[in-house]
Amino acid sequence: MFRFMVKKLLIGLAATLVAVGAFQFSTAGAATPSAAGCTLQPASPAELDAVSPGDVVCFTGNLAADRLQITEGGTAEEPVTYSGNGEAVGGIDIEADNVIVEGYTMDGPEAPGVLIEGKGVTLQDVTIANPTGGDGDGLRFFGDDIKILKNTISGTSNENGHADCMQTFADDTPPSNNVLIEGNRCEKIDNMCLMAEGPNDGEGDGEGHTTKFTLKGNYCETLEAGQQIMIEDIQDAVIADNEFVGSTDRAIGLAINSTGAHVSGSKLDEAIECEVGIDDSSREGYEGPEPECEP
Repeated sequence: MFRFMVKKLLIGLAATLVAVGAFQFSTAGAATPSAAGCTLQPASPAELDAVSPGDVVCFTGNLAADRLQITEGGTAEEPVTYSGNGEAVGGIDIEADNVIVEGYTMDGPEAPGVLIEGKGVTLQDVTIANPTGGDGDGLRFFGDDIKILKNTISGTSNENGHADCMQTFADDTPPSNNVLIEGNRCEKIDNMCLMAEGPNDGEGDGEGHTTKFTLKGNYCETLEAGQQIMIEDIQDAVIADNEFVGSTDRAIGLAINSTGAHVSGSKLDEAIECEVGIDDSSREGYEGPEPECEP
């Protein structure tokens, strides 16, 4: 009788553990499904009433034809995550602080495929293919403490304009500081892998500064431009361990007071004639291969 009761107790405990394992508990003690790790599952942004710091938002509706508008964020310690889980959208506009946007795909979105305006924004594991209209850019970003990680951007065409993989500038838009661009793939890009311009490059609004960009471990395939990365009026850039593919005149251009740049570890296509082009105004604090051409 005693053995039977112990066996029954163990079976009940095992069942309880299985049931508990199907849930994860928040600090508030509420149980949520752990399969997708989602805390909020509205059909669309229009049905998202409010978010709290640390929320993970997973939209359940078909958004393939819609441009995803993200306007609600969290805190620096507890950002709000918008997780696509591989779902297709018609483009993404991020106008929020302290958010992580991950796992979305898009093919043929209106350019730029993704637009970032905010602080503390992370964009990761997103696929942007064949943006159309506008300048044809894959991604534009504006703001501080931005991370662009492990995304794939492909098929930007100069038939749409000046089609870069990624671009930022400071002309009636905020200057960008503390930007990390790491592990991304820019494939079949007509114009540049990155075009980055500060507020004092002659075309900007002259307000503030753009500083501390890190470009590390990216793949850049540029088809038509004269350089793969062009940096103007951006101080203290680190450009390390990137792979440059294509027959551009130069891999990296540093111009208009882009001082303090550090370049290392580049892997160059044999068709690229010059690794680093630099002007006199950008030589202060430069460390890296000896520049052999103009930017």
